[in-house]
Amino acid sequence: MEDDTEKSPPDGAYGEPKKYDPSFKGPIHNRGCTDVICCILLVLAIIAYVAVGIVAWTYGDPRKVIYPTDSKGQFCGQVGTPNEKKPFLFYFNIMKCASPLILLEFQCPTPQICVEKCPDRFLTYLTVATTQQNFDYYKNFCRYGFNDFSKSPVEVLRDQDCPAMITPSKPFTRRCFPAINIKKGVITVGNETTFDDGKGDKRRNVSDLVEGAKKANVVLEARQVAMKIFEDYTVSWYWIIIGLIIAMLISLLFVVLLRFLAGIMVWVMIVLVIAVMGYGIFHCYMEYARLKDASGSDVSLKDIGFQTDFRVYLHLRQTWLAFMIILCIMEVVIILILIFLRKRIMIAIALIKEASRAVGHVMCSLLFPLVTFLLVCLCIAYWAITAVFLSTSNEAVYKIFNETVCDYSSKRCDPETFNSTNVTRLCPNARCQFAFYGGETYYHKYLIVFQIYNAFMFLWLANFVIALGQVTLAGAFASYYWAFKKPDDMPAFPIFSSLGRALRYHTGSLAFGSLILAIVQLIRIMLEYLDHKLKGAENKCARFLLCCLKCCFWCLEKFIKFLNRNAYIMIAIYGTNFCTSAKNAFFLLMRNIIRVAVLDKVTDFLLFLGKLLVVGCVGILAFFFFTHRIRIVQDTAPALNYYWVPILTVIVGSYLIAHGFFSVYGMCVDTLFLCFCEDLERNDGSLERPYYMSPELSRILLKKDAELLKPSESQS
Repeated sequence: MEDDTEKSPPDGAYGEPKKYDPSFKGPIHNRGCTDVICCILLVLAIIAYVAVGIVAWTYGDPRKVIYPTDSKGQFCGQVGTPNEKKPFLFYFNIMKCASPLILLEFQCPTPQICVEKCPDRFLTYLTVATTQQNFDYYKNFCRYGFNDFSKSPVEVLRDQDCPAMITPSKPFTRRCFPAINIKKGVITVGNETTFDDGKGDKRRNVSDLVEGAKKANVVLEARQVAMKIFEDYTVSWYWIIIGLIIAMLISLLFVVLLRFLAGIMVWVMIVLVIAVMGYGIFHCYMEYARLKDASGSDVSLKDIGFQTDFRVYLHLRQTWLAFMIILCIMEVVIILILIFLRKRIMIAIALIKEASRAVGHVMCSLLFPLVTFLLVCLCIAYWAITAVFLSTSNEAVYKIFNETVCDYSSKRCDPETFNSTNVTRLCPNARCQFAFYGGETYYHKYLIVFQIYNAFMFLWLANFVIALGQVTLAGAFASYYWAFKKPDDMPAFPIFSSLGRALRYHTGSLAFGSLILAIVQLIRIMLEYLDHKLKGAENKCARFLLCCLKCCFWCLEKFIKFLNRNAYIMIAIYGTNFCTSAKNAFFLLMRNIIRVAVLDKVTDFLLFLGKLLVVGCVGILAFFFFTHRIRIVQDTAPALNYYWVPILTVIVGSYLIAHGFFSVYGMCVDTLFLCFCEDLERNDGSLERPYYMSPELSRILLKKDAELLKPSESQS
């Protein structure tokens, strides 16, 4: 008996079990408000959040993200402005963009104006001024309102009223870049390999234009990928919606079948998950074998590097080999887990059957995740809009740009008074032009604080909405469990009754739990940011410490989520405050730790397999459709830049939809399990008094408990 005593906690170490109370009928109706201070704090935080949003919407201007800006800070193509019919940005001298200054200021040190169309020919101002031909066309690329024909060409070029030259260009992300073509390894612009720079010098090679365009494009490469992704969404959005609808129908069908055929559906689900993953392994092997003799297929992933077009990777044997190894590992792990838990699966099936009965009596619970989903979407929308307006609420900053050495270069200036300052005398080539958006007021200095507060409030409100959904479902399913005569002793509308109790009495407790979780998540985000900044650092000690902190806070977040979930169940049943509920839930689980490990977690694993099945089926269907491998609808599938964009969207969306439906079962199982542990302690683990759970499941659970305890008894 000595060994057994050492292994088990002493009596009272995790609190005292509740005593039998024949008057207890489930969720208490006579309850009071809990954690009022946190409720007041949440209301004040929301008011402050609305104030931040109003300030951001007042000063912000999303046009700064959408439209290019000329040297005067005016938007190109913006409706209601002088540049409404001039959507493209034109650089006077694209070769100046090859300057290192663009890497520091993200702005070309050359005048920029908005134009209706990009130039389509080679011309120089000297040629136009001398021959008096094409002057009206060339004037479209001069500064706004330039009509001083009395100026000599030297004065015009000195004052930079017009560009020295124009080259054939094409618009890219609303900016005019040289129309570069490569034929048989020869770079040409407008079918020319050289050009006149308009300064009377010898003709220059078009490679100078290419270099300038590359530097000007340093900030636009990511935007190019984003534009292509956006184009893919515009042509495939309805197919994505169809895929998500299919995922919703499969999830709904699965949940409905669980209600009537829980045992059969669980085994079907297990077999189908293994089969789907087995097919994935087979498909990867066939692709690997097919590419055996293909040219270029033996190139390693390391040699090819990162490519935005993922189709490149699918032509490599190493890619399919990696996929096959990953799927094999997952398949083996799942099979081993199923073999190890084969005896516990029957108990989990019995628990899922009881959860199916509960869901059958509370059918509204299947639709309630939609309410949670819409509220979370509302939080995401408010956060995203506020973040965009905050990031675009800076003022236009003008700086001095100069081609030669100047002490005032890169210093701030005012375009209205610049010509009357001494800078123009000391630096004759200096110009005051738009550089970027910023500001020096208190508002602009604390923009980063507002952004952090915006992120924090998003985490807090999103976690609060999720907590509200969990406590509502817990209250509804607890009313089912503790109803002795089902459904006669249940409320008429369990979901609405539970939601009303949660909002009226326990808003503060939900705010408290979600606040703790939001703080931990914000710390994790900051640690990820620091890790990103320290990637190139050579201080291995700092990297190791940061890695340990990330691991610790990840574990802490998982523990808090687990504790909060069970605390909300106790809040829904007893109406106690958050700390008391968390303590009681934790002690109850610790007193039943064997059941938690064996029953509850096995059920979670089976429900996770259900999510994998939905995602696997829809993901495979999306892959074959968007890669034009289904012959029947081969011509219907849209042509895409990156076919992985809709596939990943469908997979992620399918998982979220499946998670929404299966989360109802997960919350139901957790609530029934916690209630059963409470019920078991009230009855002293015997069958002398009636249990609120079905007699069949009660006998199975008690019988399995006896089997679990046999080894320790025989050992002692």
